[in-house]
Amino acid sequence: MNTNAQGVFKSGPASEWTLERISRMTAQEIKQLRDNAERLNEPAVAALCTEALSGQRRAQAKARRTASPRTKARHLVARGKAFEARGVYLQDARTSWGGVRKADGAVVLALWADAVQSAGGRCKYLLWGPNLDGARPWADTPAGLERLAHCKLAVQAGRAEGLLVYGDALEGHLPEEKAHAIRGVDPEVVLTFSVEQSGSEYWAVWGKKSA
Repeated sequence: MNTNAQGVFKSGPASEWTLERISRMTAQEIKQLRDNAERLNEPAVAALCTEALSGQRRAQAKARRTASPRTKARHLVARGKAFEARGVYLQDARTSWGGVRKADGAVVLALWADAVQSAGGRCKYLLWGPNLDGARPWADTPAGLERLAHCKLAVQAGRAEGLLVYGDALEGHLPEEKAHAIRGVDPEVVLTFSVEQSGSEYWAVWGKKSA
């Protein structure tokens, strides 16, 4: 863990951390930032982290209360079966979140439905981000590195397909790593998107750009 101020706040000085910015991070990333802020005597940043975590817990509790009505109307199947229906056989049925279709070389990726961000008719989803300061350990696992390889292939191909996974997230973990519950995949909804690299992150982007 990097404990010097320049390393911890490598995205900018402590004064640039806002509640809105921190709230976009995962719970695990927020906890890591709070730990670093406390070590560096940045109480304002630490307080914002605590507030962001509280907001996420409230949002997750609300999502769990409304999860069943949202998924009851859908015919959900296991992730492996959903991929097989698209002509893709996962390398590891338990951990893989994507694969390549042999018929045409298309990349097909699973996306956690509740993590899709939308604004102005355009949607985006963080497919992979680096494990900075230990905040995203999944990125360095075999499954995470497999996802990174698929992202690079999709960038080269210019497009990819996506399947939406429904379930209940587990605080402090990326859903790709561990979830409170995975209810299944809606095989009838297939997204088509481009994969864009932003710095060291890879994002799925689709829909119309806002004017």
